[in-house]
Amino acid sequence: MTQDELKALVGRAALDHVVPGSVVGVGTGSTVDRFIDALATIAARIAGAVSSSERSSERLRGHGIRVLDAAQVERIPVYVDGADEIDPRGYMIKGGGAALTREKIVADLAERFVCIADESKRVDVLGRFALPVEVIPMAAAQVARRFAAAYGGQARLREGVRTDNGQCILDVHGLRIADPLAMETEVNQWPGVVTVGLFARHKASLCLLGTAQGVVTLRY
Repeated sequence: MTQDELKALVGRAALDHVVPGSVVGVGTGSTVDRFIDALATIAARIAGAVSSSERSSERLRGHGIRVLDAAQVERIPVYVDGADEIDPRGYMIKGGGAALTREKIVADLAERFVCIADESKRVDVLGRFALPVEVIPMAAAQVARRFAAAYGGQARLREGVRTDNGQCILDVHGLRIADPLAMETEVNQWPGVVTVGLFARHKASLCLLGTAQGVVTLRY
């Protein structure tokens, strides 16, 4: 199967985890695009969606799916999103699409996080994929220096990118993240950091992994 076919496969498989009559949490990215397309086939059976990005909201509305603001929702049964990397404990790096902060907001509303990914995203230790960090622009250089001093990481500004929140993204290279929860907790306290793209506190409940043999379900 091609990578796009694997994305479509896991996108359809995620429908099995959607609770009828509920509001669905929807993430961002090319794999989630395939989930949104699949979700359109059962649009009449859900109450709507809370989205983590303007891009996903536009695609949902294009399929006739009602999009609610996160402030309108107290809890949702499930949040479906992709990952740039996922480790054996369900910890993830996310933010390749620059939507990490809003993804965490929606994930925090959810009772379960269902990760959909192809098998190339599965790793033993996080860090091969550069770690995205949303930062206030005036703090970008300061945060970059702090990553170098604390973790030996090389942070580079993602040129020409502004998040839906109007902030910038640093991509930190050269990391080997043995304790994602500890790093997430520390970096989120640095002045100027909006959020770091480590999803350890909001880790996956399960991962639907697209493989050449079909969808493999990993539970954490």
